[in-house]
Amino acid sequence: MNILAPKLLFIPVSSPEGMGEYMRSLIIADEVKKRRPDAQICFILSRHAPYASTCHHPVKLIDETPTKRVKDVNLLMSDFLPDVVLFDASGRRSQLEHAQQLGAKVIFLSQHKRKRSRGMKIRRAIMTDSHWVVQPNFMISPINWFDKLKLKLINRMEPIVTGPIFVNPNAMKQKALLEKYQLIEGEYLIFNAGSGGHQLNKGYAADELALAAKRIHAQTQLPCLMVFGDNYPKSLPCYEGVIAIKSMRHDDFINLLNAAKAAVLSGGDTLLQAIALKKPVLTVAVSKDQHYRLNVCQDHDLAVVSECHAPSIVDGMIRLIEIDRLNKQHQSLSLCECVNGLDIGLKEIDRLLSEKLGTI
Repeated sequence: MNILAPKLLFIPVSSPEGMGEYMRSLIIADEVKKRRPDAQICFILSRHAPYASTCHHPVKLIDETPTKRVKDVNLLMSDFLPDVVLFDASGRRSQLEHAQQLGAKVIFLSQHKRKRSRGMKIRRAIMTDSHWVVQPNFMISPINWFDKLKLKLINRMEPIVTGPIFVNPNAMKQKALLEKYQLIEGEYLIFNAGSGGHQLNKGYAADELALAAKRIHAQTQLPCLMVFGDNYPKSLPCYEGVIAIKSMRHDDFINLLNAAKAAVLSGGDTLLQAIALKKPVLTVAVSKDQHYRLNVCQDHDLAVVSECHAPSIVDGMIRLIEIDRLNKQHQSLSLCECVNGLDIGLKEIDRLLSEKLGTI
């Protein structure tokens, strides 16, 4: 017996700056399509997001991030008639309500305590079929007894803690990528400041990481792979010992991150992905909302925190890759239970589709 061909609509936060929500939605959409080639998938994105023109799934464009365009999003939902709508950190209550009125199963993804609390408000929770918290357990405290009681009274499940969501590394693909960039497993460093669009007082965060990569190579002779990001607006610099890449597919990045000696990353989703991969990381905040995450990771000895300033990054990374410090970092990471939450999410989608479509 086969489940009817599903229709899934992805509505992540989208803007000219960050792209974490979009990338997470894309990862889930790609995996759904891989497992169900007959699935119809569509995204709703801001036309001002640089990645809106490169998405390989059908896209409906709107003038702002979806949360700010209630009527536009609702009209597009009515046209598509999805079986499942996934709101990644986006969506107003009226949008969730409209999706439910269309008969769709509603998934809401939250990435921190404030968003989780928003998702558990009665009028939102009652319109949400599955709430995922895309943070590891150490990053967010359990919900309190009142929220548990409230959800029980309205017959809704507690939020599911998935942890970070990313594509699992593949040994054959990893080998091919190492050959392509002429790298040796465990003998290079990888750098990324998120989408590349984050600006600091003195310029772009990506420029600070690239300059640090140049100086670290000069001191260590380790090759450095710098991924600038889709939103980086300038020409790529040419530094000795630094492989500069504008953008990279998520699965390629994960494979190269997994094979690196260590990484310098912003405090976005890639930081948690690196921790799940048990990879030593020096991390920098490129936006105000990342400081809490960085502090928690440092408190659990899962990452080294630095200012997003090239000299600080160089000093911190040189210390991190000293053998004693590196071994201590590996030991802390090995005890961390943070894992890839992709399979958890896909099982939830399967469950909801079974409820919605049944079998034939």
